[in-house]
This record gives sequence, C-alpha cells and structure tokens, in this order.
Amino acid sequence: MPRTEPETGVPILTDVIIAAGPALPPLLDRDTLVAELQTKLAARTFALTDELLRSAFAQMEASVFQQITAKLRRELPELIDATLREHLGEDRNQE
Repeated sequence: MPRTEPETGVPILTDVIIAAGPALPPLLDRDTLVAELQTKLAARTFALTDELLRSAFAQMEASVFQQITAKLRRELPELIDATLREHLGEDRNQE
C-alpha cells in the first residue's frame, strides 16, 4: 500500500508507481516511467500556472483600468474648469 503525505493524504507518486509493479509494460522500466510522469506533471502544472497568471493579470488590468477611468471621470471636469478659469481669469465671467 502506498504511503501518503501526512498533511494532505495524497499518495506519494513513487510509492504508487512501485505498488503498480507487474502492471507496468515490460519494455518500460520504472525510472523511465517516473521521468515521463514527472515531465507530464510539470508540463500540466506549468500550463495551469500560466492560465491562472494570465487570468489574474487580466483581472488586475481590468480593475486598474476601471479605477483610472473612474478617477478621470470624477476629477477631469474640475481640472479642466479650474485650468480654464485660471487661464481666462475668473473676473471675465462676472462682467
């Protein structure tokens, strides 16, 4: 019976492979099988990580975009008004 990781209860990969014993194809030794499985696991892990990172960056980008556009909508009209009044002079409108 394969051992498991104490914290997660997940079987240890090499123990699972060793326990498989005779079920392995005769032309494939355990080291080759472990190497192939490690390669597949790494490739899938990297693909998942890439997907998650791209999604997270897209969400962050959308959030930052929303924050910037909201701030511009709030502050830009006042900035334009203040700049025009400063440049044209406040007292021209009062005459």
